[in-house]
Amino acid sequence: MYIIKNAFVSISRNKGRNILIAIIITVIAAACAITLAIRNSAEKIVEAYTNKYNVEASIGMNRENLMGSLMGNPEEEGERKSREEMIDQFNEIESVTVDEINNYGDSKYVSSYYYVYNISMDAEDLEEATDSLIKEETTTVTERQEFGGGFGKPGGGFQSSTTTTKREEIFNAKAANGAFTVMGYSSFEAMSEFIDGSYTITEGEVSGDFTGNGVVISEELATLNELAVGDVITLVNPDDEDLTYELTITGIFKENTGDSSDMKNMFSSSVNTLITNATVLESIIVDAEDMNVTVTPTFILTGTDVVEDFANEVTEKGLSEYYTVTNNLDVVEGATKSISNVKTFATTFLVITLIIGGVVLLVLNMINIRERKYEIGVLRTIGMRKSLVISQFMLELLVVCLFGLLLGAGIGAVSSVSVANGLLENEITNATQDYEDINQNFGGGMGKKPDMPQGGGMSERPEDNQVNFNGLVNIEQIDSMEAVVDIKVLIQLLAIGLGLTLISSLSACVAIARFSPLTILKERS
Repeated sequence: MYIIKNAFVSISRNKGRNILIAIIITVIAAACAITLAIRNSAEKIVEAYTNKYNVEASIGMNRENLMGSLMGNPEEEGERKSREEMIDQFNEIESVTVDEINNYGDSKYVSSYYYVYNISMDAEDLEEATDSLIKEETTTVTERQEFGGGFGKPGGGFQSSTTTTKREEIFNAKAANGAFTVMGYSSFEAMSEFIDGSYTITEGEVSGDFTGNGVVISEELATLNELAVGDVITLVNPDDEDLTYELTITGIFKENTGDSSDMKNMFSSSVNTLITNATVLESIIVDAEDMNVTVTPTFILTGTDVVEDFANEVTEKGLSEYYTVTNNLDVVEGATKSISNVKTFATTFLVITLIIGGVVLLVLNMINIRERKYEIGVLRTIGMRKSLVISQFMLELLVVCLFGLLLGAGIGAVSSVSVANGLLENEITNATQDYEDINQNFGGGMGKKPDMPQGGGMSERPEDNQVNFNGLVNIEQIDSMEAVVDIKVLIQLLAIGLGLTLISSLSACVAIARFSPLTILKERS
């Protein structure tokens, strides 16, 4: 009790020195509060971005292995393959099937997955588009015909030549053998073109019924064929004209990524793209088992640290050497790079502040001990132990530090709100706007049928009936200023204050331990 009483007496007696220490502590605490608040906000933004950009893996063509197989050995003339042989071999490569996708998706590294069908179809009363390689071979046949006598010769006769041109069509069956490219999506989440804004609905909407017969067509195709929302188009199997499928137009889209400088083509690249759901495509595939079908899957992984493990697992499950597992790690890391730099800067500033503050307090405490050397000698002479003397000096500094910390925390909280909360609110505003833009790209049709089934192993629809596009709906609005300087920041400030108190008290501990009370009193006298 004497130590506590004596500590408060000493604080009140040395007001000037303690006020100076309190000011220094307040400045340090305010700087640390602002820095910690910014770090706290940066962590929340990084977490929001991590949720926003899911770690995705997909299966694409391994071009290096493919070309190595198709080209053969270019250095040996006999091993080189013709264009026709290359196309034939490419057509024999089997596409990834839905069963294989389900097998790959059954993994501890995958949280959900979806896929997109791609087939080529013809359609009644719509223009055709093909991608073909034409081969022509010309042969000449010479015949000799004989007639009796002529010009004094015993036999006579003449020669005639007939030229025959053989026209053979060799096409890439995987690219197109029908007029239109029909895309069948298993869910809203699979429609990356609408999510990133490449496609935008101008009339109608993308139907939320993924079991119906709705279709979305391009604006150019609708204008060319005088089609509107509600009209019915008929798809035709290019290999069997008796197989037809009627689809109802629910929306019309335009492509936003077309190159306006391209003056060689009348239409955009998506003019003959028809967008429907996976159920429609599956019914078409069942009727025509030999149809060339491409299925492109996307797997949502559980984290960035499982990318390589998932790729290895898919290879072990039998993925063809002509395919490879790709990912979007560059997008994920790039999205958080700038805000991570802010966090790193805040951490660096915090360390520098603590180093400078610790040095200043250490120097002030050394001066304080030197000025109170005689007091220490008296206390030691009357029998007070070294540990009690050290405790009194540490208690004095701790009381002043706590006062400065509280004052600095209040100043830092007020000062950091506009900066840190501004960062968070800007992110929330952008996320909300992104979701609204995506909803408009779909024609406002998202979430209208919350009970629709999710194809291809997709997770269930969120409880708020919104579709989770790369985690956009997971970002929570922060309206309160208390979310910036919270209990976590206060605990960190308290730890900083205790650390500074202990560090700056080291000089007192060393000096008091070395002081001899008799020597101090003799020097005083």
